[in-house]
Amino acid sequence: MIRPEGQPILTAAAMRAAEERAIAAGSSVAELMERAGAGVAEAVRRLAAGAPVLVLCGPGNNGGDGYVAARILKAGGADVRVAALAVPKTEAASAARARWDGPIERFDDCEPAPILVDALFGTGSRPLDPMVGDRLAALVGAARFSVAVDLPSGIDGDQGADARALELISYDLTLALGALKPAHVLEPTAEHCGSVRVVEIGLDLQLDREASTDWTISRPWVAPPYRFDHKYSRGLVIVLGGAMPGAAALASGAAMHAGAGYVMLFADEATGGAPHALVRRSWSAQALVGMLDGKRPDKTVIVVGPGLGKDDAASAKLEAALGGTHKLLIDGDALHLLDESAFTRIKARSGMVVLTPHAGEFKALFGNFTGSKMEAARNAAARSGAVVVFKGPDTVVAYPDGRTRVGLGASAWLSTAGTGDVLAGTIATMLVADTPAPAEAGVWMHGEAARRLGGAFIADDLARELAAVRAAL
Repeated sequence: MIRPEGQPILTAAAMRAAEERAIAAGSSVAELMERAGAGVAEAVRRLAAGAPVLVLCGPGNNGGDGYVAARILKAGGADVRVAALAVPKTEAASAARARWDGPIERFDDCEPAPILVDALFGTGSRPLDPMVGDRLAALVGAARFSVAVDLPSGIDGDQGADARALELISYDLTLALGALKPAHVLEPTAEHCGSVRVVEIGLDLQLDREASTDWTISRPWVAPPYRFDHKYSRGLVIVLGGAMPGAAALASGAAMHAGAGYVMLFADEATGGAPHALVRRSWSAQALVGMLDGKRPDKTVIVVGPGLGKDDAASAKLEAALGGTHKLLIDGDALHLLDESAFTRIKARSGMVVLTPHAGEFKALFGNFTGSKMEAARNAAARSGAVVVFKGPDTVVAYPDGRTRVGLGASAWLSTAGTGDVLAGTIATMLVADTPAPAEAGVWMHGEAARRLGGAFIADDLARELAAVRAAL
């Protein structure tokens, strides 16, 4: 089993293409099914620890994977039973069922077991019939541990899930066959997959690794300070404060703890409790221009938006930030001040621009969307010309060239005021650090700080924890 970090994400169509390439190269559907079933069997054997197993098999190739897994488990001495929803409809699944030498129970009235394996429907699954959904939910609920083969039944691998299935069924583990699918990493479906692991089935995914636009975020590489570094070569982060000075102070503190060499906060109001190392100046457009004068654009980033407000003064600060060739991160209130003319300016700028909207800000800026969050973020990045960090429990980083990266395992404790400001400061520091994917690195560091804290933390704690995260990279 392979952990999901740093893995490509393939749609159902991309998976079919990968399977077709494998078949053209000499593998058969039956061989792919045998490998998938063997991988599932090995995972279940380890997790079952001798407990009885019930494998639910559907009529398609996902059911065929279940028959193979059951056969291998039984051959290894496991106490395993099979219940079928319907007779197989594919040649490979029929052959797999024929090789199972045990009884086959009816799905409708089979008894539950401590370990439940759902191989009813896989990639491209349709919404569950209500009776099937009720029965499946009862069997999963009665199990001590539940495993979904490829995808939980009822979930559309590309877009989401049947709402009824989501309401009823959650699994402890989902074994993604061959590669991750969008539903494994996007909410609300990801929550119902439980832990996700990838099972290799012998597909050559090198082409997909090179051509796939969608990946999960993994631990980043961030260069440590070099011997001759100084505060400006480490990176200058300028934060433009506004109506709510605490938000800008949080972003500034996060930037400092994430490793920026110099952080300057333009704020007219006091920011009590901020580190003494934080440089404070009163705002004026002239003062900003003076601060930028002579600084390396690639080592300078402006953060505008945390606590900014939405009045004329806020608009003036955003206007000042949009000028020049430095890098730019736009968050919070400033996102509400953007329009199509701003997107035109962003596309014309040489310095990277990052937008960090949460769901409400995304809707206000880009409108409602249909389809997956990955597609929505991809379209927003193309429209704006910026890197879009669409925040949430399934944060998506999208690039104007069509690539997306999805963060994994976000802590529910991040749902507290100020954590978005901390993310803004973290990404800002990564924008001026020596790292190849700064927005992804910032998302990962932010999530790692939350994981280290555990729970019941506040945004100030999160900002401070970034120092330990950065030191460990």
